[in-house]
Amino acid sequence: MTSQKEPQGEFSTLTKVTGPSSWSRVSCPCCISSNIEPLVLIQLAESVQPLTKQWIMSMISAPVMAGGAQLLVHPGEDMKGDMIVVAAPRCTLLRVTEDLGLCKTYQDDNMTAFSFDDRDNFRNIDDMQKFLTLAERQYIVKYELDSMRAMEDQRIPGIPTPKGKLKARVSILQKLEKAGVIRNVTPLHEPKLLTALGKQWYSQKSLWGQPLDSIHAYFGGTIAYYFSFLDYYTLSLFPPAILGLFITFFVPSANFSSGNKTDSERALKDFDDQPSVSSYMVQAVFSMLWSTIFMELWKRRSAALSYRWGTFNLAEQFQEPRPGFHGELGINPVTGRQEPLFPDWKRRLRIGLVSVPVVGVFLGLVVMGMAGFYFCERLVSNWHKGSGSYFTLPLLYIPSIAHIVYTNVLGNIYRNVALQLTESENHREESSFDYHHTTKVLVFTFFNNFAVLFHIAFFKEDMPLLRKRLASLLIVTQVVNQFTEVVVPFLVDRFLTSADRNLKEDDPEVDHLQAQGSLPAFPGLFAEYIELLVQFGYLSLFSCVYPLTAPLLLLNNLTEIRTDAYKLCKLFNKPFSAPVANMGVWQLAFEVLSFISVMSNCWLLLLSPRVKELTQEAGLSSSQILVIAIIVEHVLIMVKMILAFMIPDEPDWVRIERERIEYHSMQALKKQKIKSSRVDDKLPPKAKMGE
Repeated sequence: MTSQKEPQGEFSTLTKVTGPSSWSRVSCPCCISSNIEPLVLIQLAESVQPLTKQWIMSMISAPVMAGGAQLLVHPGEDMKGDMIVVAAPRCTLLRVTEDLGLCKTYQDDNMTAFSFDDRDNFRNIDDMQKFLTLAERQYIVKYELDSMRAMEDQRIPGIPTPKGKLKARVSILQKLEKAGVIRNVTPLHEPKLLTALGKQWYSQKSLWGQPLDSIHAYFGGTIAYYFSFLDYYTLSLFPPAILGLFITFFVPSANFSSGNKTDSERALKDFDDQPSVSSYMVQAVFSMLWSTIFMELWKRRSAALSYRWGTFNLAEQFQEPRPGFHGELGINPVTGRQEPLFPDWKRRLRIGLVSVPVVGVFLGLVVMGMAGFYFCERLVSNWHKGSGSYFTLPLLYIPSIAHIVYTNVLGNIYRNVALQLTESENHREESSFDYHHTTKVLVFTFFNNFAVLFHIAFFKEDMPLLRKRLASLLIVTQVVNQFTEVVVPFLVDRFLTSADRNLKEDDPEVDHLQAQGSLPAFPGLFAEYIELLVQFGYLSLFSCVYPLTAPLLLLNNLTEIRTDAYKLCKLFNKPFSAPVANMGVWQLAFEVLSFISVMSNCWLLLLSPRVKELTQEAGLSSSQILVIAIIVEHVLIMVKMILAFMIPDEPDWVRIERERIEYHSMQALKKQKIKSSRVDDKLPPKAKMGE
């Protein structure tokens, strides 16, 4: 083993605390460096014995063939402390870069799938801080920690059984977390980079523009894609917002000036602030076309980002199983590796007999809440009519507000249940786990947020009530969001002591590391995506009824960008962020809502009071109106499909680059096979037979 040189520069403080030999050693000459970069902090329970800490450090630094992570470890202040700092040697970073399928800049300045054997032909290969982003280096460390497996049945030193018992091929990191030995695994902040990013991001005076490349480099792919989508979505809200303001304030309402007014005409007169027939049609058609063009253009932007960030060639199918995966130990028939195996039929059985019925129960609770909303709505309306007082007018909004609170509480409970259900289904790949988990939440979210609106629109056919419900949803949501995302973060940062507020630059590095670990964990982007999806649904499905939907959403999102950025940088631990090629199942969810918007807007247009009045004056029967509506709906669906076909999912230059990489990968594989066959031809017959 070759001894590790003492780190210099900005990372030297940690070494000076405990001596130059405190970092674990590496045997590979190319991995010996004078500059070791701490990447990840592992926080242990305070009661952990030094013997246990020593064993954990030995497993982290052990070779991959021995079940370790082949990383560099530092004990922090001493072996009795509750902290382990982890870094990554050069060869480990490069090996996992190839395993993940990341693309990097080749010597001809084109993006190419990284190959460890061809590593010398890639740019910046001798400088890992330029070759890989900070987020990629930290994710690689987490990837290797998750890949640690016990090679045989054994016991963790210093931990009594059964907590300390390890079975073969069990994830060591997950076992230590379940046993309470490891409290937290956190990527470390770089204060200088974070300060510079904050000045570019949430501290800038302009309301527009985000440093997406810097966000991707520091926080990683999943975070960067969310903010890129939020940025693009907010920009795309300007056209519908301008149209909504124009319709609301400049387009006159329809007037029915017949001599003797019927009750329905008087009802229409009471709601003359509704859009006229022409504005209904303009808003409905515009919403359908806008949602289609927006999603198709976003897919093109997403493809361009995946190329720019080197993530459009990711490989996960043949990687190690996710840490939570369990099953009978066996040989994977595809990879030939020994790993836990779990039959697909068992997973499908759990989905069909457990997950689906539980989801159905929660959907039933949504229906019960909807029934309660109608009952209270009718009760309050009768009370208001009976009193005839203006003081009881605000009470008309209480059922809607109460139902909104009910749906939010039910949604929070269901998300925890959905996570437990997906865990029990035992998915092998992380992407499959995320897909099923997100799908469960999306089904419930759609039903929970839009069932009442659809029932009001298509069964009760009560457009005034639908408009009132939409206004309540948007206003309450705006108030709650602005309070939780602007006021609360400000109060937390202003009056509560942050992790590093009392630290000075000359304080020991260990104190700074411990301060970072004291922040709460980042809750993830699930709630943020759900919020955007619900927004998109209100806009694409029902904005023809309430044209001010887009302006209200635009105002909310302009502050959302800055507040989300501020919370991520200031109030939470830095999250691990996996390299991703797109938004995953969220993109599919937005596309499904875009398709449903065609049917929704067509029928809303048909059921609007003013259109009903015009069809009655024209003498059209209900069957004729139905046929016309179906024809219009199919025509608009065809227009939507033609638009989607005419706008390619990726720009031509991205398609060409992707095909070029596939071609080069195929040629490299052919050369590798030819080289391998030549080596076999030179071997003696006994060696070929494996004797």
